[in-house]
Amino acid sequence: MDIEKSIETLSRWFENVEKPVIVAFSGGVDSSVVLAVACRAIGCENVFAATAVSPIRFEEDLEWARRVAQQLGVKHIVFETDELSIPGFATNPPNRCYICKKNLAGKLVELARRLNAKTIVDGSNASDLNSYRPGMQAFREAGIRSPLAELGIGKDVVRIIAKHLGLPNWGRPSNSCIATRIPYGETITLDRLKRIVLAEKTVREITGVEVVRVRDHGYIARIEVDPKERRKFFDEETMDRVATELKKLGYKYVALDLQGYRSGSLDEMIIKS
Repeated sequence: MDIEKSIETLSRWFENVEKPVIVAFSGGVDSSVVLAVACRAIGCENVFAATAVSPIRFEEDLEWARRVAQQLGVKHIVFETDELSIPGFATNPPNRCYICKKNLAGKLVELARRLNAKTIVDGSNASDLNSYRPGMQAFREAGIRSPLAELGIGKDVVRIIAKHLGLPNWGRPSNSCIATRIPYGETITLDRLKRIVLAEKTVREITGVEVVRVRDHGYIARIEVDPKERRKFFDEETMDRVATELKKLGYKYVALDLQGYRSGSLDEMIIKS
């Protein structure tokens, strides 16, 4: 694998689009690579990093976004989205991600208008095209482009590029918005979102796992961790501590998903024709 060639290909992509460019910047590895290469290709003076904050997003994502933006020396803009106020979002339909991203796209387009930016991009990669991501449609409708996906660059290559570029978050596990922990059709509330954040933090502190999702099924907390990390629960004292602490948060039952973490596990409930 020629990483320099992949970076060069991505650089050329940016050289051929209208400038300035806004990068929808989550603080994750994918959007960090897009931001870093954009700066290298067209200069940071022609790039804006735009990070959304809201109750459905982890505070640590914003911290990472600030850290990477500061390291790159790019202008960083933080704005609010408040998804819980969007009609239809809190009822959590299967196209929840579309509703969310349509709102986010509107905010980004408005920001681009104010900054006189000509192109908006995000960090979606080629691997994302293989999963259920209705939000990508909302971005396409708004004219937001995904250079990694367009160039066929998948998540494994993205992480190698991030390490090669010296990005501090290159080894950080992927994450998704907090709302993805709540089954479709179940109401998303601020209290529920806060409980999930505390539950995942608790599981990490007790077990030491790197990847964790606490799927919130009302009274049931279904814990998913990387399959290779499931063994960290195979101790009676550990299991007792996890159960006790999560019950303090309001859960009545605490369960470990025996399959382990898989992206979008709640999408398995959607019946596709």
